Amino acid sequence: MTDEAQANPGRVYIRAVTRKDRSEFLELMQISQELHKPWITPPCTELSFHNYLNRAAREDHEGLLICHKRDNAIAGVVNINNIVRGSFLSGSLGYYVGAPYAGQGLMREGLELVKNYAFYTIGLHRLEANIQPENERSITLVKQCGFEKEGMSRNFLFIADEWRDHERWTALHPRARLRP
Repeated sequence: MTDEAQANPGRVYIRAVTRKDRSEFLELMQISQELHKPWITPPCTELSFHNYLNRAAREDHEGLLICHKRDNAIAGVVNINNIVRGSFLSGSLGYYVGAPYAGQGLMREGLELVKNYAFYTIGLHRLEANIQPENERSITLVKQCGFEKEGMSRNFLFIADEWRDHERWTALHPRARLRP
């Protein structure tokens, strides 16, 4: 368990994904495929996990695991994608829970930790979550974490063989200036 995990009083902690997570990650995603349809297609093969690790290693992405403190098991994933620095200081979120952990509030705890990490460690000002309007559980999650709906993006992402509309939800850090 990390120092951050020990300082956090909740049930989960976050950490970067590593090669060592391959087997546990893939097993969890494979048993969770029905839960994720049609919202997202997480890595479920050796090749897609390898590609995911390569993307997470880039400076404009963060691949974070939500791990349960009781046994350090991976409960879910939150990715901060397309991180833009400079005067924009923004990133977009992708996230998914493992089926055995769905509906337990672990993703809410994990997403709050990721928000704090993004705002206070990375120094971002804006986080954006783009969610299909029919994905009520995901919309409830971001609402619980203080995100506000900004609008609709038509034909925003190509998921499950079609272009899908997404609602744009954002969380902003309240600081008035750029972080030094």
